[in-house]
Amino acid sequence: MDKSKLYELICSYNDEMLELWKNMVNIDSGPDAHEGVKKVSDIVAEFLRNIGFLTRTINFPNAGNMLVAEYGDMTKPFVIITGHMDTVFNKGAASTRAFKIEDGKAYGPGVLDMKGGITIALFVLKALLSMNYRKHPIKIILAGDEEIGHSCSTAPQEFIKEGTGAFAAFNMETGFPDNGLVVERKGMYQFMLEVFGRGAHVGNAPKNGRNAIKEIASKLLDIEALTDWDKGNTFNVGVIEGGTVCNSVAAYAKIICDLRFVDSSYLPDVKAALQKIVEKQYVEGTKTVLTSIVEFSAMKRLDTTMELFALVKRTAQEEGFRPVTAKAVGGASDSAYLTNIGIPTVCAMGVIGEHNHTVEEFAIVDTMLERAKLLAAVLVNV
Repeated sequence: MDKSKLYELICSYNDEMLELWKNMVNIDSGPDAHEGVKKVSDIVAEFLRNIGFLTRTINFPNAGNMLVAEYGDMTKPFVIITGHMDTVFNKGAASTRAFKIEDGKAYGPGVLDMKGGITIALFVLKALLSMNYRKHPIKIILAGDEEIGHSCSTAPQEFIKEGTGAFAAFNMETGFPDNGLVVERKGMYQFMLEVFGRGAHVGNAPKNGRNAIKEIASKLLDIEALTDWDKGNTFNVGVIEGGTVCNSVAAYAKIICDLRFVDSSYLPDVKAALQKIVEKQYVEGTKTVLTSIVEFSAMKRLDTTMELFALVKRTAQEEGFRPVTAKAVGGASDSAYLTNIGIPTVCAMGVIGEHNHTVEEFAIVDTMLERAKLLAAVLVNV
């Protein structure tokens, strides 16, 4: 395939890319906007059908839907392009922070994480198929509830089922300013500890109280002490609540915690250690309850992933693109479910920017075409 003509074709789509990007960003698709995820899914599905893909939707009662699209003979080894359609922002964000471009940067909810990456994938596929690409079958897997860790869906199982048979995968997640591509990610486990004590008037009957704050404070330190910097397993107690007024013994307190881990096999030991903390009692008469919130597998660094990354790196060099580097990061992604079944996966192939999950989130507009050309060349070479 003539790559120079491929790049020219991709560049000719620039205005269309910006328009689709804007349209998707301007749709609320956060955790409370399943209907918005569906709208984004419908837009993407229609686009893919128009270029020859077969599409299907996997619906969940309490989560954004998943979109799967296929091109070619799926009985043969295929390439996966994956990502997610949801954002972290609740309803109203799209109207108050609509898509805009200022000084070469695009702003808006999910502009970087990761509607820019979806836009790149769509137009790369349009360009390739218009030039009669037939090298490998391609499967698109887009989740609709990644940002809440699939806590209300069976998306992880769907990733495993849909991914089986692939020989390579590219995740269009957020690109990094250093042009690094992700070959390893930490896993995540978020959980809540609640302590139930007994309230009492601190002036008239202080001995009758069972202070839930005192109990949770002791257990907070026990949890933080589980951090193992050498192994890369880190705990953070990020939320603490308790009590009502200072002249009453606190009858209730809670903490919400986040664990990041390198190896998923570590998690059972952690849960056992947490259960011991739950069962230990510092303040007699209190009760502690542990509730799991979100669990995300770690993305393993596979030898085959490093071989796939080497192909991407070589492609960038041969085509005169900016050099890419391999990196490991702490943020979780659905790439983990693919590497867990042995599929080499290169992540963070999307548009480049910074400040995910904040109102300052931005994407560098010029990197839209830059990353599109890279993905297109890689798909030709893989």
